[in-house]
Order: sequence, then C-alpha cells, then structure tokens
Amino acid sequence: MSLAGCGGGGASTPERTTGTAAPRAHAPAVPLRQLAGAPIVLSFAGPTLPAYARDILRQGRASGVILFGDNVRSPRQLRGLTRSIQRAAHGRALICVDQEGGPVRIVPFAAPARAPSQQGTPALAYASARAAAHQVRREGIDVVLAPVLDTARPGGAMAGRAYPGDAAQVARLGTAAVRGYRAGGVAATAKHFPGLGAAARNTDDAPVTTTAEVAPFRAAIRAGVPLVMASHALYPALDPDHIASQSPTILGGLLRRRLGFRGAVITDSLEARAVLGRSSVATAAVRSLRAGADLVLLTGPGSYPSVYRRLLALARRSPAFRARLRDAYARARTIIGRP
Repeated sequence: MSLAGCGGGGASTPERTTGTAAPRAHAPAVPLRQLAGAPIVLSFAGPTLPAYARDILRQGRASGVILFGDNVRSPRQLRGLTRSIQRAAHGRALICVDQEGGPVRIVPFAAPARAPSQQGTPALAYASARAAAHQVRREGIDVVLAPVLDTARPGGAMAGRAYPGDAAQVARLGTAAVRGYRAGGVAATAKHFPGLGAAARNTDDAPVTTTAEVAPFRAAIRAGVPLVMASHALYPALDPDHIASQSPTILGGLLRRRLGFRGAVITDSLEARAVLGRSSVATAAVRSLRAGADLVLLTGPGSYPSVYRRLLALARRSPAFRARLRDAYARARTIIGRP
C-alpha cells in the first residue's frame, strides 16, 4: 500500500481544507420525507423524464439524477430533458454525468475527445476539462463525475481511464483538471477514493481487495474539489472489515480528518457487484450514510423505492440518523450553491 503524501500512522494535523463550505450549524428545517430522499441521486431509462421521477423531484425526495447513454440523443433533446428535470425540482437538482474523456463520455458530442490516459500535460488536462465543462454546462449538466485520480498500473482495471504516470504526475494532472472544470462552471468529482489504480478488476464487476494511493486526492482537495467519490473496494491496510464507501475509518478518519475534506462525499454505484455481494442496495445506502457519505448513487431505476423507504423509516425512529441526514443535506446543497 502507498499512502504517499498522506503522513504516517496515528493522528495527524489536517491539511488545508477545500473552500467548499462545511454543513451549516443551523440549517433550516427540512420535512422528514424530503430529508430521507436528500442523499439520493437516481437514474431513469429513456430520453424523457418519466412521470414517477418527475414526482420524486417535485416532492424533493431526491437531490438529483445521473444520466446515462440512453438518456442522451442530441443536444436539443438533452437540453429539453435537463430543463424538465430542473422544472420538476424547482431548479435545485444536481444533474450528473460520467464525462471522463475518450470512450467514457455520456455526452458524446461534448469534450474531452481524448481519454485521460492521453492527457499527459497539466495544460492539456486543464483545457480538456474546461472544454468539457463549458459544453455539458450548455446542455444543463452541473456535476461531472470526473476526474479519475486512481494511479493506474499497467493492465489494471483503470489503466484506460486514468491519467498517465506515477502518483505525483496524476496529482498534477488531476489538479489541473479540477481547476478546468471549475473554470467551465461545473462541479468536479475526484474518484475513486482512496484509489482503485492497483485493482485488476472494477468493483462494478466483482468484489475487489486492493491498496490505496492517496496523494492525488490530497492534491485535488487542496485545489478545492467539491465532491469525492468513494470506492467500493476493500482496503485491508486501512479497514479490514468495511469497503471504503461503508467505512467510517476511511471516510471519516482519513478523508475528513486527515485530509481535511469538507465537501460532499458521493458513493460509486450502489448496484456494483462489490456492494451486492455484501448486502442489498438499501442496506448499503444506510451503511454508506452512517459511514459519512452524503450522496448515494443509484444507477438501477428499480432501486429507488426500497432505498427511500429504508431511509425514511430509519429517519423516523433514529435521532442520530436524522442528524446524519441533515449534515448530508447541507453538504449536498453547497455543491453548486443551491439553497
């Protein structure tokens, strides 16, 4: 395992924190039915907003949506879709896409055409991110689930999706990308914390046990990245019992306290095989939120009802869980300045 740039074992002084605001101490009261949905980022099928998703957004029972390839057909269609999402959500929805570059582009008519592995200089990484941000923002998207900050090994699962070079080089390129996304007006997401680059397989496809590489994430936090996506891999040297997205040690101890991150933590897809091998999606959502995640990513359209019901039931009976949801709600609202 490499914790290059992360410091030694034991307690350490937190790094300079990101400029993203911490949860407000006295956030306005949020109805419980909305509070239970506030951590959820949902998905739906097709190029138009289904009635059920419109109702969820209208009632404030989700923070936003993630779009996939079947949601995107043309610039005109996409602009219409994102406008309908925001109308339903009263202008408060987070609209997210994977727009890493190269083949991983949900919006195929937007930058970056080059994959991160082909963006070998900070100037190119910055320009690629800035162009992508301008173009997807024009279509109504405000959160990009990029950059990938995994330090990839040859032949590893992230080799085609990560920036080239060692951890120091990935840190430089990733920091440039974070600044480029900000300049283009979208919120960037550093992923997959605390690093998936040493993994031979993707957690979407199988349970993964691997080692961490934190230095690129430390650099992105210093650059003010507003979101960090938590990996679903197991990191025995950090926490032998919990995958990262469900680990208080990794999310609370390492990411929050040691690295000083004050933005929003979003999980990778809760439908990943690495998650479903341990629990249902609803149980995983609860575990992630209790561990310190603020947003849970649902990529299967059928997952929402069970997750929402579980969060609502727990919020009704547990003051501690309600407090956790209030913190998550406040962080999610600061991502792009939504009240």
